[in-house]
Amino acid sequence: MTDDLGLFEERTTRERPRSAAAARKARSRRNRKRNRLIVFGLVVLLLIGGGVWYGLRQLSGLGGYDDFTGAGERDVVVEVQGGDTTGTIANRLKDDGIVASPRAFLAAAESETKVRAIQPGFYVMRTKVSGKDAVAKIVSPASKVGNLQIKAGTQLDDLSNGTAVTPGIFTLLSNASCATLDGQKKCASVDDLRKTAETADLAALGVPDWAIPDASRAAEPKRRLEGLIAPDVYDVRPGSTPEELWKKVITESSARLQSYGMPKIAEATGLTPYQVLVIGSLIQREAIAADFAKVSRVTYNRLAKSMKLEYDSTINYVLDRPAITTKPDDRAKAGPYNTYANTGLTPTPIAAVSKEALAAAAKPVDGPWLFFVRCQKDGISCFAVTNDEHEANVKQARANGAY
Repeated sequence: MTDDLGLFEERTTRERPRSAAAARKARSRRNRKRNRLIVFGLVVLLLIGGGVWYGLRQLSGLGGYDDFTGAGERDVVVEVQGGDTTGTIANRLKDDGIVASPRAFLAAAESETKVRAIQPGFYVMRTKVSGKDAVAKIVSPASKVGNLQIKAGTQLDDLSNGTAVTPGIFTLLSNASCATLDGQKKCASVDDLRKTAETADLAALGVPDWAIPDASRAAEPKRRLEGLIAPDVYDVRPGSTPEELWKKVITESSARLQSYGMPKIAEATGLTPYQVLVIGSLIQREAIAADFAKVSRVTYNRLAKSMKLEYDSTINYVLDRPAITTKPDDRAKAGPYNTYANTGLTPTPIAAVSKEALAAAAKPVDGPWLFFVRCQKDGISCFAVTNDEHEANVKQARANGAY
């Protein structure tokens, strides 16, 4: 088409100014957007830089650091976890209101070598104290609380020989639960711990599934938790309820028993895992480690022949006595733990079981023995197949002053 009338030229001429104006507006919008992004970026960089500067200031002391002064406000319990570094501890103390800044603690820790030896556990600390005072407090042995040590052979109740008392798990756990905060000592009582042990839901307390059926059928409810606390060192938080204390200890103990092979190690025995635990406790109280496997064999042999075990440890267990021998009157007392009167195993374990005793209970050494007696002062036992051989060993044991 021709443009003799000049129409196309006119349209083109009118459109060009409009396109140029639009372009200028677009460029203006892009410039404003870019400027806003630049300003936003600078603000972000300033904030990040300020945070980095504050962190460096707190951790390295550049420009000083915040620190409290004075005697502090109140006592609190703080936890140091396994694997915590000094820096981790400093940050936690800051978060718990103990120190004003991590650097306040770290600066004071530089001149105290004991800080590197801080152990996992719970510590009584004071809020709002100087870094120097916080360091002095946390390295003081008196500040560590909640430590519970259970040795192999320990039972729930205290043992007494008439002149001395050996604390049982009830007492040990009660003691571990204590802490003095702002001048007031608070503990979970033995009675409250005992009541919880008797009545609380076993699963809720952390008892492993393989132990619940047998433990639930305990002849005496107060003994349901016997043997379920493995020998070890535990840390419990003071101020916890009896339920929380038991759950903390039993849950950790269940993991330890599992690391010992429970319940799998019972598979080849023909017994339940709980019965193996019972045998382990009998071995623990009847012999020293060198004889565990042989005493285990005696136990299996007597059970196979439906012979009464006749273990003095089971008699002394209910009498709360540490003795290795018994009197005729003691053996004549009826009860579910009397293995002189009853055939088979005791209803529950009778003590905390070590890894070694549990291993022996699951895998006894081969042998025909049916009798044993502690025949040496160092605890070594003599083993016999016949009763006549056993009586000869008993006579020799007395001559040796073994008991």
